[in-house]
Amino acid sequence: MGALTENHKCPPRTFRRLTDAVSTVGLGSLIGAVLCFAVEDRPAGALVVAAAALGGVLASAVRQAVNPRP
Repeated sequence: MGALTENHKCPPRTFRRLTDAVSTVGLGSLIGAVLCFAVEDRPAGALVVAAAALGGVLASAVRQAVNPRP
């Protein structure tokens, strides 16, 4: 084992990975719910929940596609 180079990057800790995932899904859910209200004047509760869930899943998928884990 040699000395660390300038390009060394420690792997993220559990708390960091958890906060990244929760914030991504939360932001995607918020965007999904807002878009639901933008399209539909008075959406049903189930529609808002479904849109929020879809937004969260899509945001998580985009995050994983952009930053693949080694």
